[in-house]
Amino acid sequence: MIRDADASLSYMRLTTRFIPLVAACSAPFLFPGVIQADDTVDFNTQIKPILEYNCVRCHGSAGHRKAGLSLETRASAFKGGDDGVVIVPGDPAKSPLYTSTILPGSDDKKMPPKDEFLNKTQMELLRRWIEQGAKWPEEVTLMARKVEVAATGDDAAIVAEIHRKILAAGNAASPAEMKPYSETIPGTKVAFDMVPIPGGTFVMGSPDKEAKRKPDEGPQHKVTISPFWMEKCEVTWDEYELFMYPDMLKNLDPAAAANSGKDVADAVTHPTKPYVEMSFGMGKSGFPAISMTQHGANTYCKWLSAKTGHFYRLPTEAEWEYACRAGTTTPYFFGKKASKLGEYAWYKANSGGKYQKVGQKKPNPWGLYDMYGNVVEWTLDQYIPDQYEKFPASGVVDPWVKATQPYPHSVRGGSWDDTPDMLRSAARRGSERDWKIQDPQLPKSIWYHTDARFLGFRIIRPLTVPSPEELAKYWTSGVEKD
Repeated sequence: MIRDADASLSYMRLTTRFIPLVAACSAPFLFPGVIQADDTVDFNTQIKPILEYNCVRCHGSAGHRKAGLSLETRASAFKGGDDGVVIVPGDPAKSPLYTSTILPGSDDKKMPPKDEFLNKTQMELLRRWIEQGAKWPEEVTLMARKVEVAATGDDAAIVAEIHRKILAAGNAASPAEMKPYSETIPGTKVAFDMVPIPGGTFVMGSPDKEAKRKPDEGPQHKVTISPFWMEKCEVTWDEYELFMYPDMLKNLDPAAAANSGKDVADAVTHPTKPYVEMSFGMGKSGFPAISMTQHGANTYCKWLSAKTGHFYRLPTEAEWEYACRAGTTTPYFFGKKASKLGEYAWYKANSGGKYQKVGQKKPNPWGLYDMYGNVVEWTLDQYIPDQYEKFPASGVVDPWVKATQPYPHSVRGGSWDDTPDMLRSAARRGSERDWKIQDPQLPKSIWYHTDARFLGFRIIRPLTVPSPEELAKYWTSGVEKD
């Protein structure tokens, strides 16, 4: 039994034959968690990510079979390459798929090469998987996957061009001109509705005697909010997948394909392909998009702004609560008690254990649906439990607690999996690292919270369009990476 990869290097160099395994990416991947001695290694969740992100790029299809080796299918992987077999079930010491990964970094035969090495957890997973018989479901075919990277290029120029497009499209000149409207995403039949939210002053937070109140909801303080439009419902998969999969948009609109590169929206970075099916079987058309990071939601707003010529962004935490309360001061916008909650929200007691189509319940007094329940909604703010204590007694105008670290960010409204106390207008919650715990990527995805199936967002459009520099700050916080 090999107890430590480094201690066994000399032995492995004498007893194994090298088969090149070229890295497909610049960072290692693994399924998170501590490996216990009696754990059975699962191919789909633990081995498949390692191979897809590190090996299949160069050992895959016919055009990329270095040393004649393909790791796309069980049959081709066990067949081996020009130098023989690479997987010997039950014997890691005779399996170059494993032994080439544990060579010293200075060894030319080390795989993956070029400082793109697997970590000890991944190497141990490979060793244990082979030792346990190298079980690989015959129906599973692997595909090469890339590491996610942050946006590159001249982003300032892209934002400046989006800003010019927004100004050219025109905007309401005053609050009196703000009307409800429906926006169709260019090149599609997908539309969403926006509701005008009048500016005003309200008391944010909950009073000391409110039932189920938590300390982070106080002290109450006055907040003045400038006018904006807010999306009537949460962003749906119909909307969000056009951003996730740009080819889908071009297939819907041949003119878009012909003009590719001429639309500034094409220059906005799109999410990498998710590792799993992101609705988790709970529904797509008409259902809220879920499990995106705040960075994903922010970048969607940037893309949508470029696409439509209107400035869209996430609401601040204050804007969200102001819109949710809709002029009310009670725990819920419909009153003090939760007895009527089922008329307005999908939550733990009535959701059936999953989110539901948007807009099925009653709206709040300002015409916004699902402000309570269904999915919790991203805001722009860093979540700071005692933030309200830091606001001046005289009140604040359009507060935005800008993020200085990746976690936690504020989410609001409660979800299909929450109890009534978390659906109150003042209830607060912060995002968590554990929302990515099953993500096989290391570093974790900048686009997906695969364990937050209760998480979504809705957008707002401020009446006043800020400068290009401010636009960039709304869409890129600087703390996107985990």
